[in-house]
Amino acid sequence: MLEPLRQGLPPLDPAAVSNAASCALPARYEAVREARQFTRRTLDQWELGCRFDDVCLVVSELVTNALRHALPAGAQRIPEQAPPVRLHLMRWTERLVCAVRDPSHDSPVARDSDDFSAESGRGLFLVDSFSDSWGWHPLAGTLSGKVVWALFRLQAGQAAGAVSGAGPAD
Repeated sequence: MLEPLRQGLPPLDPAAVSNAASCALPARYEAVREARQFTRRTLDQWELGCRFDDVCLVVSELVTNALRHALPAGAQRIPEQAPPVRLHLMRWTERLVCAVRDPSHDSPVARDSDDFSAESGRGLFLVDSFSDSWGWHPLAGTLSGKVVWALFRLQAGQAAGAVSGAGPAD
């Protein structure tokens, strides 16, 4: 399932998984704000606050795409039913993965658009630009749908206060 996350990186050692967190997101666009808040809290707890801007942009795009394209039109959450979208954040020593699970079996499609003033259609382009890699895979077993993920490489010893390339203004 995580084979694409291994490409070009050291092997995944299950013991090297430092942290994992997830949150269920309801079928409404306010869930994007909830996903950003969850991401902020989680990255701060993991002392990765310096990666928030890029990770938050990618999380926002992945959750928006799940809500916009992966849910049936007019989908409303039934109280007894599990929320249709779930955000997962997983941290290894050298990488952070954001994964969004949704109920659709349709593959995500990056649109080619030369219209940079368009209000939509650039989400996966942004995901590709701000993450080190991304992909998707269908779910198996009792879970139905797919997971779209984005990977961020982490530098050894990366901490909340260490923002690469940025320093105090003189």
